[in-house]
Amino acid sequence: MKFIILGCGSSMGVPRPDGFFGNCNPRNKKNYRSRCSALIKTKSENVLIDTSPDLRQQLINNKINQIDKVLYSHMHADQTHGINDLRVFYIKKKKTIPVYADKATRKYLMKSFKYCFVNNNKEYPATLKLNNIKKNIILKNGSNRSIIQTIKVEHGKVDCICYIIDKKLAYISDVSNIRNKDLKYFKNLKYLIIDCLWFRYHPSHLNLENSLKLIEKLKPKKAILTNLHSDLDYDYLKKYLPKNISPAYDGLTIKL
Repeated sequence: MKFIILGCGSSMGVPRPDGFFGNCNPRNKKNYRSRCSALIKTKSENVLIDTSPDLRQQLINNKINQIDKVLYSHMHADQTHGINDLRVFYIKKKKTIPVYADKATRKYLMKSFKYCFVNNNKEYPATLKLNNIKKNIILKNGSNRSIIQTIKVEHGKVDCICYIIDKKLAYISDVSNIRNKDLKYFKNLKYLIIDCLWFRYHPSHLNLENSLKLIEKLKPKKAILTNLHSDLDYDYLKKYLPKNISPAYDGLTIKL
């Protein structure tokens, strides 16, 4: 099984649409960051986490030609507005793609992208099937099965669902706080992929200082920082961070 970070940038990406790189060195390819999405790739299926506005290019860059399920973390535009790029996978199989989200995100998706879920006419049939997220999601991996556990964390004024795969890897792209009752699920994992927006305070995200404090508390073997703003240069982070913590980059692949 592989876990692929398709995009690791904050809501405007790096560079921004106006070409602004901030503190990031444009000569380093790892500073080119698209908006956050990830993929779980097993022998049997490809499971996408979030549909970033950059999804089309992410799939092309990583040679992904099949999507079997989609899991949403939350309703924000940088996690949802690439949803129309899933249409091609319906066209290939003539079968609706199951999409899983919590109540608030389902409501937002249905309001904003109703055409994806409701038959309009023969030329534009529904391409996706909307489902309630489950506490545990079963993945097929050849003759084996894997379990994805879903935990809600705080992301400012909304909840964000994070995904824990086989109690080995947690993916938390957007978080301001993990509730005390849930901290136990994140301790001593092999990999912790976690939000780290920038240096200063943000009400909906962890900054570098608070991300490092949380990593110290949770003690993963390896931590990877994602949702990186243009404040945070890749080489600067590599020099600054402890050896067991590294910045993400688009296309980073972890073998599980």
